[in-house]
Amino acid sequence: MSGVELIWSLGLHIHCVVDIWTWRQLIRRLTIRAITARYRGSLLGRGWAILTPLLTLAVYTFIFSVVFRSRWAEGELGQWGAVLNLFAGLITFNLFAEVVNEAPSLVIARRNFVTKVVFPLQILSVVSVLTALFRAAVSVIILIIFRLLVVHSISFSVLWLPLVWLPLLMIALALSWLLSSLGVFLRDLPQVTSVITMLLMFMSAVFYPLSSLPTSMRLVFSLNPIAVLVHQTRLVLIQAEQPNLTYLLIALVLSFLAAEASIRFFERIRHSFANVI
Repeated sequence: MSGVELIWSLGLHIHCVVDIWTWRQLIRRLTIRAITARYRGSLLGRGWAILTPLLTLAVYTFIFSVVFRSRWAEGELGQWGAVLNLFAGLITFNLFAEVVNEAPSLVIARRNFVTKVVFPLQILSVVSVLTALFRAAVSVIILIIFRLLVVHSISFSVLWLPLVWLPLLMIALALSWLLSSLGVFLRDLPQVTSVITMLLMFMSAVFYPLSSLPTSMRLVFSLNPIAVLVHQTRLVLIQAEQPNLTYLLIALVLSFLAAEASIRFFERIRHSFANVI
């Protein structure tokens, strides 16, 4: 047996990879439909995908550069350090929070898929992640352009961003499979999830750098993978540095295992969805 055949035979038992690959065409169509549906009927249409992060960036620039005159970083960033770092942190966290907050009602909101047709419900979480990723990617492009305009330089370190975000996407996907399956049985879960994500935002170093924390607190916060991934995102997007590859490798393996466990749990209890819905 060749190496490729061996890898493929092992991959057949990895549900989170096989399901995505098997339903890739349907996932692509549903993702495009979800992105389009969000702006359908609005005056600006898809222009909101660009206008929303632009307005957000403008507000942050005014508040933190003019009102508070914050100083986040020295050197070439100067007065723009707080704006750039805060925006990068919010983009990263909002990508995660959008998926997690939608997850508890993901299956409930599409009950016709459960009761009337044979449909691969597990791909709903993949579509949710890709839709959130699209909006985050637009915001990142705006951030990069803004950094280029105010700092007059850009680093090739931004090319590390897909690797930095891969564990983040896998964590979001794992939680989406878990919460979407539990949300069928626990109808209070959306409210609980929204409160937890709000609290998590303040514990994920979105509004401040990890380096500003005392050493003892920094160790505790480093146990929060979202906080560390926010920090790694800032390293590659704003500070033009290489990410911590050791941490990313560990985070990728653990997030992959979490996703695999979550989809197996989803597959185990999905047969009960129709009875509850």
